[in-house]
Amino acid sequence: MANSIHIVVEPRKTDEAAAPASSLLTRVNAGYFTICLSLGAQAVLLNTLISDNDRATTKSPIVVADRVLGPWAVLMLWLSLCTLALISCLYLLRCCFHLRLVKAECSDRVAVNFLFVPWISWLLLLRAAPHRVLARLPHEVLLWALVAPIVALDIKLYGQWVTSEKRSLSAVANPTSHLPMVGNFVGAWAAAGVGWRETALCLFAVGLVHYVVVFITLYQRLTGFRAALRPVSFLFFGTPSAACLAWSSISGGFGVACKMLFFLSLFLLASLMCRPAYFKKSVKKFSVAWWAYSFPVSFVAVASTQYAEEVKGAAAGGLMLLLSSLSLLVFVAMLILTALNTDRLLRQNDPSLSFT
Repeated sequence: MANSIHIVVEPRKTDEAAAPASSLLTRVNAGYFTICLSLGAQAVLLNTLISDNDRATTKSPIVVADRVLGPWAVLMLWLSLCTLALISCLYLLRCCFHLRLVKAECSDRVAVNFLFVPWISWLLLLRAAPHRVLARLPHEVLLWALVAPIVALDIKLYGQWVTSEKRSLSAVANPTSHLPMVGNFVGAWAAAGVGWRETALCLFAVGLVHYVVVFITLYQRLTGFRAALRPVSFLFFGTPSAACLAWSSISGGFGVACKMLFFLSLFLLASLMCRPAYFKKSVKKFSVAWWAYSFPVSFVAVASTQYAEEVKGAAAGGLMLLLSSLSLLVFVAMLILTALNTDRLLRQNDPSLSFT
């Protein structure tokens, strides 16, 4: 009897190792930078609270907690830096090995707005950094490097809204359309912080005009928003809060214009909080878009600290304490939910960005 020969071909281990890595790169889209944006906004809030405590002449409930806020702020700053660096590296690898997916993001009416988020996140991190750290860094060079991509994306996106028939604002408007304006306002906020008043005014003016147009367009929309994107509706009040902070830094005080933007933010926040049924479908399945619940609340909380410093009353102080506590609560909830759903985020496509 002839001996039978069995040939067994074992799969290459390198292919098995490469498959999960490649799969991860296809899933980590620009929307994942929303996590970094929330971390950066929380770091800015804690840094602002500590700075206000240092300038305070009387003790307040927040001042008493200064010993807790200090270590928490340092931890948040490092967590934000490490997370942003990690996701930035992953996205750079995505650009190298999956360029077609990046091009798909640039042509998608939702995903293109998330391309502003990495630069906003780095600007917030720069804003949250202690002064002694900024003194050792070429912060003006870094600011130019971060603002220039925002301006380039502005020219591309705003130009399409004006000149393109298929990509006019009325055709592509959605809640994420606020993100370019947030980029303008945060850029203006950062520029004013280093004394670049003319640059800050330019960014603020462009952002404000387009914010008004986007706000009116979204109010007059004919169709509803996709359920998975409804958490991003929190940008309705997050954007005027960012504008409030930018103008406060440009003008050098929390004047009438800042108060008007702050009150608009509070009104829109109350309007959304009174409609929990609107978000019912979006909370059935966890997604990266849930992080959009966090950073707008942090923005309005930061604005409330400046309002409380200007008005100096029990009501203003109580409002600051309420919004700061709400921001911390939402942020911690997002951290816990993300930790519990990490495997899902890394192994499944994000439902809020289905173009991939």
